[in-house]
Amino acid sequence: MPKPSVAELRPVVHPEGVKDRRSGEHWAGRLYMREISLRCDRYLVNTRITPNQLTYLMVVAGVLAGAALLIPGLTGAVLAALLVQLYLLLDCVDGEIARWRQQTSVTGVYLDRVGHYLAEAALLTGFGLRAADLFGTDGEANWMWAFLGGMAALGAILIKAETDLVDVARARSGLPAVQEAAAVPRSSGLAVARRAAAALKFHRLVGGVEASLFILLVALVDFAVGGLFWTRLGVAVLAAVAVLQTVLHLVSVLASSRLR
Repeated sequence: MPKPSVAELRPVVHPEGVKDRRSGEHWAGRLYMREISLRCDRYLVNTRITPNQLTYLMVVAGVLAGAALLIPGLTGAVLAALLVQLYLLLDCVDGEIARWRQQTSVTGVYLDRVGHYLAEAALLTGFGLRAADLFGTDGEANWMWAFLGGMAALGAILIKAETDLVDVARARSGLPAVQEAAAVPRSSGLAVARRAAAALKFHRLVGGVEASLFILLVALVDFAVGGLFWTRLGVAVLAAVAVLQTVLHLVSVLASSRLR
């Protein structure tokens, strides 16, 4: 069977609105990854690999990114960043193949969400273990940094859970899916604060792609100056961002119309 062209694939796998979903489409997807995935799709649509198998591979890539951070020095940070890019590519490809073959499923959506939870938690946990210096020359790990990495990972999971539980609460109450406009807080003061926080985009630091680039940046600085000072500072920053965002996001949900 001949491979479909990019022109044939695009209207099917990138239907109108997919790349414009500000709350559902990652900026890296809009910027470059959707174009890369489109070209990968040509070689996958006629194979026997299923969309769910691609999702499993996505999860593996994301978890391995966290494990890669246990490799000391710049090598581990570079490998983790590359694996996160592979994770993002597979996250695009699995849904695109499903749309082309008309094999979208509830199972696929569920696996996708679980994959995001696991990948981001693994990356932040790995960052904390990296800062703990498990293989340090003195033979003693500093577990405080591992604890802070775990806190960042827990925060990242809770932020996602707060969003997903809106759908759970609405479904159990017999309400339809929430509309994006409902996310705006009912209080004008909170609405302004939400817009300010969205403009600063600090919450993105605990996302997989952003965190991997941040980790790579601090690894580069530590490689240049020696030691783990910037890595450890980075872990503390991500832990603080995760905790703060967990609280702010919960307040935002409760103050909006998403649960009404």
